[in-house]
Amino acid sequence: MNKAIFLSLFLVPFLVRAQTDLLILKKKGLQVRTYTVGTDLEMQTIYNQWFQGTITGMGNDTVFVNGLPFHYKEIATVRIRHPNFSNTVLSSGMMAAAGGILVLGAVNGLYRSDPPKDWYTGSGLVTGAALLVGGYVLTRTRSSTYTIGKKYKLQYLVLGAGRKGPPLPIAPSP
Repeated sequence: MNKAIFLSLFLVPFLVRAQTDLLILKKKGLQVRTYTVGTDLEMQTIYNQWFQGTITGMGNDTVFVNGLPFHYKEIATVRIRHPNFSNTVLSSGMMAAAGGILVLGAVNGLYRSDPPKDWYTGSGLVTGAALLVGGYVLTRTRSSTYTIGKKYKLQYLVLGAGRKGPPLPIAPSP
């Protein structure tokens, strides 16, 4: 029994893979986002096609998105979605409240038989406009798009043992 446990402890490192390759999105040399197997990726290729899915594998400078292989240099744009309360629920609620303020002003003006120029007060218009513009601005923060080129770069980092990848850039000596 002890021999079986002893052998399994020495054979396990040869049979399992501990690390996978990494795809790193950088902005002027600083890391913005790291992608590995199991990470969701939304990208546009150099052929102007958008793909969205999960990275199912990485190897030999190739990223497999839902089983489809792409060389990492074929990725032209990466989009990152930020689904949170402020740019989903709150932004829609702000725009709905703005519409409610404007509709309520008109309904109250009709009910009181006021002339149309008296339906809205200055503060009601400012509040409605601010909520509408603020909600729209928050909806524009739902995703960030990074175009690969001058400012943003993709780096493929090989971590698996015994495999070759693109050469890493060498930092200049001071």
